[in-house]
Amino acid sequence: MSSYVIQTPPVVSIPVAGGGQFPVRRVYCIGRNYAAHAIEMGHDPNRESPFFFQKNPDNLDPSGEFPYPAHSSDVHHEVELVVALKSGGTNIPVENALDHVWGYAVSLDMTRRDLQGEAKKLGRPWEIGKAFERSGPVGALKPASEVGHPDHGRIELKVNGEVKQEGDMNQMIWKVPEMISYLSEYFELAPGDIIMSGTPSGVGPVSKGDTMEASIEGLGSLTVKVV
Repeated sequence: MSSYVIQTPPVVSIPVAGGGQFPVRRVYCIGRNYAAHAIEMGHDPNRESPFFFQKNPDNLDPSGEFPYPAHSSDVHHEVELVVALKSGGTNIPVENALDHVWGYAVSLDMTRRDLQGEAKKLGRPWEIGKAFERSGPVGALKPASEVGHPDHGRIELKVNGEVKQEGDMNQMIWKVPEMISYLSEYFELAPGDIIMSGTPSGVGPVSKGDTMEASIEGLGSLTVKVV
């Protein structure tokens, strides 16, 4: 007999290509990790200490639909590589970091840019702009045992067939092993943790009725309808 005083929330998971589900514990997101995107957001593209914010696990959404959120008139797309961890720890050396990766996926970090901008001006946290319901459309995870550890290759986002974002994963300021190692200095990483690894330049608004197609070389594509 359960001792919980309310109904137990469901385990949040994302699908795995070929079958199965990957349970999600935490979602870490790195900010301004492509130089051109740092410039378009008004920041110095030089390598500075990385910074992270978080989404909630249940923000991840594999449904293929993105409901346009309330209280915003400026919602932006950001295509990103997802890194899913099978193990963790603290103070993980860079040279061992990829040993902790289970797989990779295509994702979107949808952002209420107007609300994020207001929060920035006031020196407040970004969650109101970043961690709202279904703000993390995500494709099926592909195991590293099958796709390797992608560190280069085209990353792209189209809106209604028109290319809006494009770059190469080798343009990341902080590479995947470095992100894992750095995070593990400040948090105890664990199986089920997700890292969203930043977006290239070209972020911009979407409207109801738009179709977004995100793709990463070697990982396929993710199509999401704005509803």
